[in-house]
Amino acid sequence: MKIILGIDPGYARLGWGVIASDSFGYRLIDYGCIETPKEEELPQRLAILDSELKTIIEKHNPNDIAIEELFFAKNAKTAINVAHARGVIFLRAVHHSGRIYQYKPNQVKQATTGIGNADKKQVMDMVKRILNLREVIKPDDAADALAVAITHAAYIRRS
Repeated sequence: MKIILGIDPGYARLGWGVIASDSFGYRLIDYGCIETPKEEELPQRLAILDSELKTIIEKHNPNDIAIEELFFAKNAKTAINVAHARGVIFLRAVHHSGRIYQYKPNQVKQATTGIGNADKKQVMDMVKRILNLREVIKPDDAADALAVAITHAAYIRRS
């Protein structure tokens, strides 16, 4: 059985989800969001992300850590700040397991729904179905992180 931590990167809100994957399927272990106070400066927000990620990784001891790649079309400042958060995530992941796996948004949509341009609602519904849950995971950042974990599990099954 593999324990996989999926991450939907952000500096204001970072979604995370942990699943177990084996030959029988997937099982939800835990999920949530790390939220940083908007009144804090970026370095303090990054330190909060690092500290919280460290706690999550120590608690769940994942075999693999997977992250969604950035997709931004408009706001350069937000993209830069999220890139800083990704750096924190990369460093924490490499300290834990020596590497990190990255998936493009269309890969995550394809792996979870079978449609590379699926909308957020379709992805959230399929995460619910794949993990055999009664309700859709909220907030959507956590559902996105679980979709990343499911994507990684699907990709390693194929290899």
